[in-house]
Formats: sequence, C-alpha cells, structure tokens
Amino acid sequence: MFNQTQTFELAAGASGSGGGGLVGLILPLVLMFAIFYFLLIRPQQKKQKTRTSMLSALKKGDKVVTIGGLHGTIMEITDDIVVLRVNDVTKLTFDRGSISHAVSSSSGESEKSS
Repeated sequence: MFNQTQTFELAAGASGSGGGGLVGLILPLVLMFAIFYFLLIRPQQKKQKTRTSMLSALKKGDKVVTIGGLHGTIMEITDDIVVLRVNDVTKLTFDRGSISHAVSSSSGESEKSS
C-alpha cells in the first residue's frame, strides 16, 4: 500500500512531533513544584510562624490549653518551662512547646494558634 518513501516520511514526521524537548520535560516539574508550594509548604510555614509567635507572646496569667487538653493558668514561665495552675492547689510543669493554644481571658473563646 505504501511505498518505501512514504513510509520513511511517516516515520520521520512521527518522531519529530515529540514536542519541545527539554522545555517539555521541565515545565511540568516546575508546575508541580509551584502547586506543592502553594498548597502544602506555604500554609505550613504560616502555621508554624503563627505558633512560634503565640509561644513567644505567652506571659504570666495567660490561660492556655496544652496539647493533651489540660486547661490551666500560667504561674511561672521561662524559655523552656511553663508552670500551670490547674486548680487552687495543683501546679503542673510542662515544656513550653506543649502549649496548644492560648485562651482569651475576656470572652473565654480560644485563639486557635496551632
């Protein structure tokens, strides 16, 4: 049906239509990285920045909730340690990083920082 010249032209045309070479390979990778950055990496960085600022802003008298769900008031605070008053007699010592979020004193609503 096809002679030898037509077969060669069809084969040459099929291999030449492969597309943009290196640009065709790199462009999808760049697009995937951009999608991952805006959907995963950037929101996580914002969340971590918010948590770090919340932990650095803690002070004596703030009401907080720990990661384990324990509610208490900060009695003492250092760079690494937080002493919480749970009730009138009980004081518990935690690492500063174990604070989940601070509870606003005025309205009782929580400031979700983690």
